[in-house]
Amino acid sequence: MTPEQAMRDAIALSEAVRGTTSPNPPVGAVICDADGVRVGRGATQPPGGPHAEVMALREAGERARGGTAYVTLEPCAHHGRTPPCTDALIDSGVRAVHYAVADPTPLAHGGGEVLEQAGIATSNGLLEDDVRRGPLRAWLHYIRTGRPHVTWKYAATLDGRVAAADGTSRWISGEPARAEVHALRTKIDAIVAGTGTVMTDDPQLTARDAEGRPLERQPLRVVVGARELPPTARVLDDSAETVIIATRDPDKVLAALADRGVVDVLLEGGPTLAGAFAAAGRIDRLLGYLAPALAGAGPAALGDAGVSTITDMHRWVVEEVTMTGDDVRVSAVPAARQD
Repeated sequence: MTPEQAMRDAIALSEAVRGTTSPNPPVGAVICDADGVRVGRGATQPPGGPHAEVMALREAGERARGGTAYVTLEPCAHHGRTPPCTDALIDSGVRAVHYAVADPTPLAHGGGEVLEQAGIATSNGLLEDDVRRGPLRAWLHYIRTGRPHVTWKYAATLDGRVAAADGTSRWISGEPARAEVHALRTKIDAIVAGTGTVMTDDPQLTARDAEGRPLERQPLRVVVGARELPPTARVLDDSAETVIIATRDPDKVLAALADRGVVDVLLEGGPTLAGAFAAAGRIDRLLGYLAPALAGAGPAALGDAGVSTITDMHRWVVEEVTMTGDDVRVSAVPAARQD
């Protein structure tokens, strides 16, 4: 297989374990033998378990000797819960290692240099943008800022309403969009909603299949706000762990989540909570599902975001626009970072 094919395979492996490795990065690795044939695949295991390179080398065995490793993140060069991945690669006898993104952490970076000193050819940058915008997006943000990465997900009509005038909101988006969101929930660390949304809509905030059955992996449910929830609230059931943070201050919420090792957050609260996060510059990605419908009245998707005049508007860069069923899905990131 070509180097690009091997790295795309590694990216897919990385994406497959996203949400299971935090606070460690979800890394994928592929080993090709001396003839370029794939002989090993691996991904980072949950904290305390083997890293991607070790998993791939285990599968490759002696076939790795003289071969090439493709890894989404620079192999670590320090001894943490597990031995350095550079040691495993050196011992395996591979002749080359290609990684997409250099490791930015003070402890683990420098693996490429260690490999070079051991006589292994290394290079970085192969499909780097795909990795940075894909499975390592949240972790790289977490390392850079010390805060969890926040994706604001919302569903709205074409005129920006998240509910009708009478407050009804189910269902604005179509079934394909809802299924996609449930799949996304299995890949993030925590879902955040406000007490207002919980008390009004009584969401369960879990990942479920098309028949409404809970999926195997569930994110942490986080409810923020000072109001006391009724004991019958579905978010308090035993289908997933729930944490209540008695503040709406975005930085305090994110600090509390960072202390728990949360890296990737899905913000699913109502307009008020979303507005507070937007005003604080704490939305790192926008994921909007726009339904082909007009409501004409009802609450807007975003509440007060600190914009008083046109020059104060929050500017965004659209990464992708695509269709999910009949809905338009828009992914965007802030035009100017506020880190």
